[in-house]
Amino acid sequence: MNPILASIGLLICSNVFMTFAWYAHLKEMNHKPWIIAALVSWGIALLEYLFQVPANRIGHTVLNVGQLKILQEVITLTIFVPFSVFYLKEDLKWDYLWAGLCIMGAVFFVFREKLMS
Repeated sequence: MNPILASIGLLICSNVFMTFAWYAHLKEMNHKPWIIAALVSWGIALLEYLFQVPANRIGHTVLNVGQLKILQEVITLTIFVPFSVFYLKEDLKWDYLWAGLCIMGAVFFVFREKLMS
């Protein structure tokens, strides 16, 4: 399998777990003490790392660390916006679009050598 596609797939899985670890407790555990939410989040985060570490190792065979980081940010925003709107019932904001456009600019600059070759 293409290492970039493998890395993207694993990073998507990682981000789903990360987003739940970081934010789901706001909806599901807001009545529990914060320490309980933190312990549950750490358990979920372990699953995140089981995808994230191999994703970065595979991706680093063909991408540099800056490219991996920007790729991660694109995936994070792609996962976070629907999560916040559909799961947490937050309002969809124009700021998400502007943030996405800024990240697309970062994608261009970090990947321009690959894009131009």
